[in-house]
Parts: sequence; structure tokens; C-alpha cells
Amino acid sequence: MQYRRAFIPGGSFFFTVVTEKRRPVFNNVAMVEVLRDAFRNVRKSRPFEIDAMVVMPDHLHCLWTLPPGDSDYATRWRLIKTRFTKHCDPALRRYRNASRQSRGEQAVWQHRYWEHVIRDETDFERHVDYIHYNPVKHRLASSPIDWPYSSFRRYVEAGIYPPDWGRDGIDFEGIGHE
Repeated sequence: MQYRRAFIPGGSFFFTVVTEKRRPVFNNVAMVEVLRDAFRNVRKSRPFEIDAMVVMPDHLHCLWTLPPGDSDYATRWRLIKTRFTKHCDPALRRYRNASRQSRGEQAVWQHRYWEHVIRDETDFERHVDYIHYNPVKHRLASSPIDWPYSSFRRYVEAGIYPPDWGRDGIDFEGIGHE
């Protein structure tokens, strides 16, 4: 199967990245810290802006903006996933099917990820809202402010959202891929 990816230099992109078999890899602070370290490490050599992000137990959503003239988010994702896999709890790497085992692959992440090119400011705002509301959607928090693994607090501190935003429910028809 051929997958088409949109490569727009300096573009903004929404991503959904899922763990293999939806295992709750990020259900503890230690693994979230390993993920943060992977992002920090990759951003040193291949800079990009993380405009919004949420880490859920079995998936994450991000909105990135790449530097002008750069469209290579695929390498960044490969490096982030690889670094996380090398530094995560070894028990997470044990569950491999025969196909992955024969190729020497680990089984922490699903092979692919979903990306969406952000078209305009309205699309950007809708995806940021979707990212921040995701813990409420999945019934992991009663409000976005209650979820610790999100950029939501940064937005509150910047005055973009009020602290009680998202408490009453929101409809995000057509956004995301879970």
C-alpha cells in the first residue's frame, strides 16, 4: 500500500502517533519523561516548534511547525520513536509478533502515524482545541487543566484559554484519528 504524505517546507502539521496494540506505555511519569527527553534530544539537532501536544496512555497528538525550508517531519518522528524505544523500560520492548521479531524490530509503536497539514489559522485553532480536549474526550480528566501531560497549562499562562475551558464539553467532528 502506498501512503501519500504532504511535505510542505515550514508547514504546520497535526499528528496522531499510537503505541503498538494501544498498550498504555505512557501510564506513568517515568515513561512520559523518557518521551520528553526524546523530543528534547531530537529538537537539538533537528529543530521544530511544538505548538500543542497531549500525551495519553496509549497515543499522543502534536501540532508542530517546521523551520522555513524544512519539510522533514518523517525523520524527526523516526528519531523520536527510536530514542524513546532505546531508553524506555525494557519490558515494553518484549511483546513482538513473529514478523517484527524476524526483522529485529521492537514493538513499542505502531508503524505508521497520521498527519494532517494545517491549512489556515482556523484549522490550527481547531486542532489545538482538539489536542487539549482529548483527555476529557477519553474520560481521563474532567477538564483539560486536570491533565498533567498537555500543553494546555502553557496556553492558560499565556492568556489564550481560561483555566476552566473545556469543562462543559465540545464537539470536534472530523478532527483527529484515533
